[in-house]
Amino acid sequence: MRELRVREGSSTRTEQPSSSAARARLDQPRTSRPGLLTLPTYDPESFAKLSERIARFLGTGRFIVWMSVVILCWVAWNVFLPPAVRFDEYPFIFLTLALSLQASYAAPLILLAQNRQDNRDRVNMEQDRARSDRNIADTEYLTREVAALRQGLGEVATRDFIRSELQSLLKEIDERRDASEML
Repeated sequence: MRELRVREGSSTRTEQPSSSAARARLDQPRTSRPGLLTLPTYDPESFAKLSERIARFLGTGRFIVWMSVVILCWVAWNVFLPPAVRFDEYPFIFLTLALSLQASYAAPLILLAQNRQDNRDRVNMEQDRARSDRNIADTEYLTREVAALRQGLGEVATRDFIRSELQSLLKEIDERRDASEML
C-alpha cells in the first residue's frame, strides 16, 4: 500500500489512500460492476458439504426405510381412504412425479459428492506419492551411507586383522630366533 507522507513542522504524518483509490487498483480484478444488478452469491464449499451430507444420507438403510414407509403410507392413503380425501388416484401419477423429482435431485448431488471425494483422493494420492518419493530418496541416501561405511571399514585395521598381523610377526620373530640359535 502506498503511503503519502506530509511534513508538518517537525512531525511526519502518514495518510492511507482513500477508499476510492483502493477500489480503483488496476492490478486487481473487479468483483462487481457498479450500477448493475448484482446476483446473490453463495459459498460453493458449503453447498458441496451440504450435497455430501445429503448423498451420504441417500446411501443409508435409514433413507430406504423412510422412503418405503412414505410410499406405503401414500399408497394406503390413496387406496383405502374415502374418495373425498384421496389426492392421488390409482395410477399414482403424483407419487411418480415426486419420486422422479427426488431422483432428479439425488443424482446430481451424488455426482457432486463423488467429485469432491475424487478431489480428496487425488490430493491424498499426490501426498502419498510425495511421501513415497521422500522415502525412496531417504533409502537411497542411507544405502550410499552404508556403502561408504563399508568401504571405510574395509580400510580400517580391525582387531582381528591386528591380531593376525601380530601373530605372524611373533611367528617370524620366533623363527629368526630359532635360526640365530642354530648358528
